[in-house]
Amino acid sequence: MTSKLEQLKQFTTVVADTGDLDAITRLKPVDATTNPSLLLKAAAITGYADLLKQVKSDAKGNVDLACDKFSVAVGTGILKVIPGRISTEVDARLSFDEPALLSKARQLIALYEAAGVGRDRVLIKLASTWEGIRAAEKLEKEGIQTNLTLLFSFAQAQACADAGVFLISPFVGRIYDWYKKSTGTDYVGADDPGVQSVTRIYDYYKTNGYKTVVMGASFRNIGQIEQLAGCDRLTISPELLQQLSEDQGELPRILTPGNSGEAKQQLNEAQFRWAMNEDAMATEKLAEGIRQFARDQEKLEAVMAAKA
Repeated sequence: MTSKLEQLKQFTTVVADTGDLDAITRLKPVDATTNPSLLLKAAAITGYADLLKQVKSDAKGNVDLACDKFSVAVGTGILKVIPGRISTEVDARLSFDEPALLSKARQLIALYEAAGVGRDRVLIKLASTWEGIRAAEKLEKEGIQTNLTLLFSFAQAQACADAGVFLISPFVGRIYDWYKKSTGTDYVGADDPGVQSVTRIYDYYKTNGYKTVVMGASFRNIGQIEQLAGCDRLTISPELLQQLSEDQGELPRILTPGNSGEAKQQLNEAQFRWAMNEDAMATEKLAEGIRQFARDQEKLEAVMAAKA
């Protein structure tokens, strides 16, 4: 019997949720994702010390540019050891400013292209706000493909699909966290609200012929991953990837195209905002996620501003 990780790779594209190059090299995912929190951790890794000095020098005191260069340099390094794509996140503090999101996304792509990396190997990560989704719609038409992150509600998934975004990252673990805290119930298996959210989105997309890729994210345990086996992609931390690689048990496919999903419904801005307003979990977790990424971006800026 092969490991659960190898079995999972038979029907789901496995993505590493880390900026740790050693872990990526060891676990051999197809794609990788980073975010401000993961980049902050990467900046503390000894192996990135020389790179930090280099980007600080190249940026000549421009802290914002230094952060972007570090993000792109980490991504470029990761692309040397994976066959697929890297997801690189736009500053979360721009999440409600469509023109600023567009400008930053184009700047990141320009930095990648200057480093010899084509846009076909990069996904730009944007928070799934109304403004983020609208920016993604424009970027996709320019040939810049996107990964819509911090996605907690069905309404966000509907709007992303209608905007033609390449990929969404529904956050399983954070949905689970919210419901566990609010109800006191420790959900397992198919009863997990995070698992149910991704399953509902997957079935909706497949039923209505949407091409947008569903990539479950933010896992708390391998049980959540097992329940979503068969999802288009799953982005998984090195710790959970290691657990899966050491588990020799059977891993059946759970999600498959052909299950009945809901009928297509296109949302305008007012309908989207109302649906988010009605979903306390999604409203709270989206705001919290943006704040957390913003704080970590500020900490990363402090690292870039510090004297060597």
